[in-house]
Amino acid sequence: MDISEQILNMAQKKGPLKATNVARELHVSRQYSQRHLKELVRKGLLVKLGSTRSAAYVIPGLAEQASWKYDKRFKSIHLEEHVVLEDIEKKSQFIRTIPENVKNIFEYAFSEMLNNAIEHSQSSNIHVNVIKTSSNLIFQVNDFGIGVFRNVKEKRKLESELHAIQDLLKGKTSTQPHAHSGEGIFFTSKIADMFSLESYGLKLIVDNDAHKDIFIEEIKPSKKGTKVYFHISCASPKHLNGVFRKHQTDPNGYAFDKTEIKIRLFALGTVHVSRSQARRLLANLDKFKTIILDFDKVPAVGQAFADEIFRVFKNKFPGIKVTPVNMNKAVEFMVKRASG
Repeated sequence: MDISEQILNMAQKKGPLKATNVARELHVSRQYSQRHLKELVRKGLLVKLGSTRSAAYVIPGLAEQASWKYDKRFKSIHLEEHVVLEDIEKKSQFIRTIPENVKNIFEYAFSEMLNNAIEHSQSSNIHVNVIKTSSNLIFQVNDFGIGVFRNVKEKRKLESELHAIQDLLKGKTSTQPHAHSGEGIFFTSKIADMFSLESYGLKLIVDNDAHKDIFIEEIKPSKKGTKVYFHISCASPKHLNGVFRKHQTDPNGYAFDKTEIKIRLFALGTVHVSRSQARRLLANLDKFKTIILDFDKVPAVGQAFADEIFRVFKNKFPGIKVTPVNMNKAVEFMVKRASG
């Protein structure tokens, strides 16, 4: 039995191997064992997990059960997201162990979030963390700059960082509209099982898994910059195209022209009564052809609030379809009254 066969036999019996373990077991140098391990990876007989001295090698059939972690800090100047993504995939080879749909989701979401940090955060360093377990794929992008909510607030001249969060949840919100569509955060939050943005004391949590809800929390101590958290199951049935189509009025088209707004996130402790509240909610929604307004957990709305949305806005933009959902009887009464 040659050394390559011995290594494969060890991998079958003992699970993940490291070059030092192989060298010790077979009484060869670490460099010699490393050379054979690399050749077995090249032939597809082993999968490499990790990088440098922490790398482990497993047979492809066991790679799905193996855990792997990528943890690296980058200088943001001249950094390109595709270079980092290639480094992750080259060093880990975990991409071989996950389904194609999850691979596509990871590549899209990671690239979008890292690009945001590079181009908008004004942070000199960016910390990237990727964890693959037997059942989940998780990444974090952590910067130390201006903060996503603060940046949107300042660039769009909004009253508060809460208003910035509200705008991000609509989609098409960008601090550089000439260069970006503003869709990255929106679609990344929709495709994740769990997604969060944390920045300077505020945390937006989008739970598409257990609770299927959106939360805004105050966090202490305050996080400088922005931390992105993204989590998806390795067995997820989701497809990028499915999420994109869900936000297209024409399912056979390509335009992102459909959005859904959770009304309760535009009050947070107050009641929905004034025209100014309605106008804040409606800001920039004229970019869409279809708007779904979710009144879940909204106990009541005022006449002026309903009138601004269901009469004034609809008369101003007759080509936009506005559909209210999850209304209780009190809300439904006011909506029907305003709609005439």
